[in-house]
Amino acid sequence: MPNLTITRRPAEARLRSSEERPSELGARVKELRIARDWTLEDASQRIGLSRSALSKIERNEMSPTFHAMQKLAAGFSLDLLSFLASGESSPPAGRRSITRKDDGTRHETPNYGLRLLMEEVRNTAFMVVEVQVRARSLDQFPDWDRHDDEDFMYVLDGEVTLYTEHYAPAVLRAGDAVYFDARLGHACLSTGSDDARLLWVTAPLGGRFSRAEEGNAEGSAIA
Repeated sequence: MPNLTITRRPAEARLRSSEERPSELGARVKELRIARDWTLEDASQRIGLSRSALSKIERNEMSPTFHAMQKLAAGFSLDLLSFLASGESSPPAGRRSITRKDDGTRHETPNYGLRLLMEEVRNTAFMVVEVQVRARSLDQFPDWDRHDDEDFMYVLDGEVTLYTEHYAPAVLRAGDAVYFDARLGHACLSTGSDDARLLWVTAPLGGRFSRAEEGNAEGSAIA
């Protein structure tokens, strides 16, 4: 995500309301699609989302799930961080990044609130996100998340129940941590009185999160 010189957005940009943030994602999807000269039908076939869903995302009538965000990033031949992050990436060597408490691009999904940490840094071995878990029922996950990564989760506040294929549900409270192979279907629910807050670290299996050329529609797809 960042570099030796920390690029900081103005305070008014960092403190935009959550109502404004989905529009940024819709504009981002439309911008990437048009840059590749794709119709909505072309994008639907390459990304694996319906034409109707893509149109609604672009018009800010639908907030994509985390799984849909992964499909969008892969369809545009971008790693997830490059797809979600705002601003420019940092030079590749001698890097350091600080994310202040009011910084970090935020994205809202039906089940999670995401805040990207160290988002200027690209070509890293992992991605770090602060997650607010809003989901309260497995019915909110028509498809469990799965992707070709390794995940580490540390509970900052609250209580969650982590469901993973082949394992019994695990109840985790503040201070608890878990590692799991994210190729297993998984879903995370808040089970305390308030929404839980997590530090979620994702590392690609056998690779790194590298920034793809956004103008190149034919790069490797990273889910």
